[in-house]
Amino acid sequence: MDEEGRGSGLDPALERRRADGGGGRRGRGRRFRFRRPAAAPPKAVAKTYAALDLGTNNCRLLIARPAGDGFRVIDAFSRIIRLGEGLSATGRLSDAAIGRAVKALAVCREKMDARGVTRARLIATEACRAAANGTEFLRVIRDEVGIDLEIVDRKTEADLAATGCTPLIDPRARGVLLFDIGGGSSELVSLGQSEPVVRGPPRPVVRSWVSLPVGVVTLAERHGGVEVDRSLFERMVDEVSGYVAEFTAAHAAAHGVSLDGVHMLGTSGTVTTIAGIHLRLTRYDRRRVDGCWLADDEITRVIDELIAMSYEDRVANACIGSERADLVLAGCAILEAIRRAFPCARLRVADRGLREGMLVKLMREDGVWSAPPQAFAEGA
Repeated sequence: MDEEGRGSGLDPALERRRADGGGGRRGRGRRFRFRRPAAAPPKAVAKTYAALDLGTNNCRLLIARPAGDGFRVIDAFSRIIRLGEGLSATGRLSDAAIGRAVKALAVCREKMDARGVTRARLIATEACRAAANGTEFLRVIRDEVGIDLEIVDRKTEADLAATGCTPLIDPRARGVLLFDIGGGSSELVSLGQSEPVVRGPPRPVVRSWVSLPVGVVTLAERHGGVEVDRSLFERMVDEVSGYVAEFTAAHAAAHGVSLDGVHMLGTSGTVTTIAGIHLRLTRYDRRRVDGCWLADDEITRVIDELIAMSYEDRVANACIGSERADLVLAGCAILEAIRRAFPCARLRVADRGLREGMLVKLMREDGVWSAPPQAFAEGA
C-alpha cells in the first residue's frame, strides 16, 4: 500500500523494488533538473545538451555542446543492459532487467549532473512501448534515479534516426534507404536528398518509413542465437522478409522499382560489427567505422564468415564479444532480408543515430545555427 493507504497498482516485481528501497538506490537524491545558465552576454552562453536512448538492448548517452555547424561530444556512456530480455515470452520487463536499467541510468544521471546539462531529451523505445508494465517502470526510474523518461512512438524513432544519419548521405545519390536494426524493432526509411541549410546539419527528407516489429533480441529469443547454422539463419531471414514485403510494395508504388543511384545507410550494432570485421580491426575503432562504405559482396562475405564461426569464435572476436555473440546473427538476418528486398550496390555505415538526432533537434529548436556563429561558445 502507498502512503495514502491505496494499492500502488505496480507490477509485483516493481512493487518489491519499492518495498525494499529499490536495491539501495531509492531516494538517490533530488530530481534531476536542468540548470539555467546565469544571464551573460551571448558569447559567454554555452548550453550543454544531453541525449539518452534506453532501448531494448542498450542504454546510451551523449552529452555535447554546439560547435561550428555541428556539436562537440564532451561525454558519453553506453552499456548493454538487455532491458527487453524475456519480454517476448512474458510481455513484461523482468526484475533483473529493471535492476540493470536502474544502475545504468544512475550512471547517466551522474554524468549529466557532473557536466551541468541544461537541456536534454531522455527517451525509451520498443521495450517500454511493448511491456505491460512499461509505464510503471518509468515511475520506478523517476523515484529511484530522479529522471523522467519519455516513451517515443515508432514514427518519432524513425525520424530521429534519419536526422542523426543525414550527414552521411552521398550528395550524388538519387535516394537512400536508411535502416536502424534495434533490439526490439527495426526501422526502415526511404530518404530523398537533404534539404539545403545555411548553417548546421542537413535536414532529412523522409519519403516513407516502416517500423518492423522485430529486432535482434526478439529474433534471437525466438530462434536461438548461440548455435546458428545456415538453415536456422534462413528461417530467421524468411520471418523478417514477411515484415519487409509490405514496405517494399509501398516503396515501389511510390518511387518505382529502380534502385539505380540509391545507396543504403545502416545504423546499428549489426552494421558496425560487420564493418569492423571487414576492416579486420583488432579493436573497434569508431573513427574508421563511421562513414565507411561496404560493397554488396563485402557484406555477403562477412555474413558467411559469421555463420561459419562457432559461438566461442564470435565471443573471442574483438568486434563482437560476449555481450553480442548471441545476437549478431539475428541482426545479420534482419539485414539480409532488407538486402534481398532492396539489392543496392553500396551501403554506408553509421556509428550514429537516435542520440545524434535528438541533439540536432534540440539545438535547432534553440536556434543554435540560426544565430551568428559567435553567439554560442563551445565551452571547456
